[in-house]
Parts: sequence; structure tokens; C-alpha cells
Amino acid sequence: MALVKRAVALLTAMTLMLEVIHAAVYKVGGSAGWTASGNIDYKQWSATKTFQVGDVILFEYNAQFHNVMRVTHAMYRACNTSAPMATYTTGNDSITIKTRRHHFFFCGVPGHCQAGQKVDINVPRSDETAQIPASSSVPSPPVPSARVAGPASSNALSLKALRSPFGSFGLAMAVSATFFYINLA
Repeated sequence: MALVKRAVALLTAMTLMLEVIHAAVYKVGGSAGWTASGNIDYKQWSATKTFQVGDVILFEYNAQFHNVMRVTHAMYRACNTSAPMATYTTGNDSITIKTRRHHFFFCGVPGHCQAGQKVDINVPRSDETAQIPASSSVPSPPVPSARVAGPASSNALSLKALRSPFGSFGLAMAVSATFFYINLA
């Protein structure tokens, strides 16, 4: 029984570790950030990203003039600020994506959502991405161009750099060694 508990704990830890390894941090709006000025097309910005569970969405903005509201799809379409699911007001809000679905956000300051300060972060189910045929005319989203630290110069900070140089092979060796250790204990 103790062996089963150890194996389950190990598999759970490995699953969480793999999600962190593949996570990325996306600054909404790129270098411009979260703003109503500058004619930023947040729909276009999000369409060029491939979001995954575990990714962090970073909203950077002047808290005196903006906020971030997480809303339902109906509220998003209507720019309805009456009952948001969550409201963020720090000017530097990090939101970790935990589910595969659309995540809707907009600025709740009057007129800002209507002016386009809203974003739909879509994390597709794995079967949705598999349904697009290889010969489809839908272009593949580009890989974020900058993957270096620094909020002003990057659109996405990948945590993949933390991965072992041996990749999956190194992970497999670590798992095997752990199971041998468990069996010997």
C-alpha cells in the first residue's frame, strides 16, 4: 500500500512538473500592454498565440486609468460590467490559465471595452486542435518572437529553458531511477 501511495505521489509531481516546463508567460498586448490607446487589436494579438493550460497571462497597465475584468462570453460580447467573475486592479496582474476553454477579459472603465480593450484567451481542447487538417488554409500561429526575460522586450517568456538538456530521455531516466529507489526501499 505504501508503494502505491509513493507511486501516485510521484506521478502527480511529474505531471505538475511537466505543466510548469511547458508553461509560458504572455504579456497581453505585447510591448504596448493593456491600454485603450494605441489602436491595439487584442483579437489579432491573441489569435497569434497558442495558449495552453499552465500559461500565465500578464496584464500590465496604469491602474489609475484601467482595470481587468474576467467575464462570461455574453458579458464580453455586450461589454457588460455589472457582474464580473473577477476584477483585477493592481496594474500588474498575473492570471494562470487552469482550464481548456475561452477566457474572456476586458477593461471595466466606461467606454474602454467598446473601444476594443478586450481579449479572448482561447485554450482549445486537444481534440479541437486535432480537427484542423494539415492541408487547411488556416495559418499556423507564429512562435512568440522573443523568449527572453524582461517585460518591455518580450511577448512571451518560456519556462522551457528550465528543461534538462537531455529532454525526455533525462526525464525518463529520472523516473526510472525513482521507481528503482522506491522498490528498494
